[in-house]
Amino acid sequence: MTRYCVDPVRHELIAVWGTGQGELAARVAALPAGTDLAALSRLAAALTQLSTAAWRTYTHPASAADSLDVDSEGWHREQERRAFEEVPQAVEAPNLPHGGTMTVSYSPVLENAHRIGRALLALELPELTDTIRDETAAELAAVESAELGDLTGRAQQAVLLSREGASPVQVAAADRLLEEDPFGPSALYSEVDPTAAAVAAAHWLRAAAEAVSEASGYEASEVVREADTIEALPHETPTLVLELLDAGFSPYDAVTGLVRHAMKVADGVLPDPATFREQLDEAEEMVAQYSDDDGGSEAVLSGIRLTPLDPRRPARDLLEDLLLGIHGCWLVHDEYAESDEDDEDADAENTEGEQPDDAADQEQEEAAERHQHHSRAQFAALVRTVAARNHERLI
Repeated sequence: MTRYCVDPVRHELIAVWGTGQGELAARVAALPAGTDLAALSRLAAALTQLSTAAWRTYTHPASAADSLDVDSEGWHREQERRAFEEVPQAVEAPNLPHGGTMTVSYSPVLENAHRIGRALLALELPELTDTIRDETAAELAAVESAELGDLTGRAQQAVLLSREGASPVQVAAADRLLEEDPFGPSALYSEVDPTAAAVAAAHWLRAAAEAVSEASGYEASEVVREADTIEALPHETPTLVLELLDAGFSPYDAVTGLVRHAMKVADGVLPDPATFREQLDEAEEMVAQYSDDDGGSEAVLSGIRLTPLDPRRPARDLLEDLLLGIHGCWLVHDEYAESDEDDEDADAENTEGEQPDDAADQEQEEAAERHQHHSRAQFAALVRTVAARNHERLI
């Protein structure tokens, strides 16, 4: 969301938003020196709240709800999104107190637009009203651009948000980036919606696991867990995703299901009581194995998680874990792949004779770097082949 703040020295209203590579700021308006700072701060707060409500329609789209029937969650999301059309009128002619009462909208988007209008009336600056009308239009346009998969300009802040759905345009963009670098280029974090990026990453993780499975003999769903014995990795979530894909889920359904579940937890909702009950039953069985004085029961109970993802940033957290899962697949591949370069280095070492320790150490480091570069390139080419062969599984 865009955050609005006041510079009390310059009497300026400023907009700030994130991009995935840092924060950007823009001056919205410069006000006369005598402007009431408290009233200006109320305007800034209302603008921030409008942005928050507007971006929630992006992160919680009606298309991701279970139903669009009247009074259902999906229906309410549709109504909230349609409220965008009424924002300009609410800013220009807000609801005002009358006879000791005031009409308050059920729509957070619309009600915050009315608050902006009331704050503008209190400031009594006609030119500022025109500026704020343009500013709110720009913010809503950024949400609309993000919905269409265009994350340029102010819409780039969507790369920091977790979304219950994923734009096909954004999934395709993430897929192209992963084709360039299956290990995950930095642009995946700064140019693509994280949920969409995680959908593409799940597809590439599956391709990586299947490629390694052929060489190692491990089941594809076990490859990342095996990699954890080579290098410490957050293997639980990538393994869960691989298991879901093996069970017939598409990358889209597997990823959006996990992200949606975590977002509900963040909203204070228990999304799956039956599964939670199973977790409690399993925990109680484990607690029974501990005595009361060894602390084991407390550790078991405190270890129960409602979601495997970080509920504060579930899509980004999932994307990071999936890319680490691809790295883990490479670790296993590196152990099993035959390397002609290693053989050549070994032959060279046997024929060159003894060398000074420093020179030998440097040569070993260079040989290790060459091997890693060759191994990663070989692995990337293999994964590209598998991913292309099964491209229809992406969505």
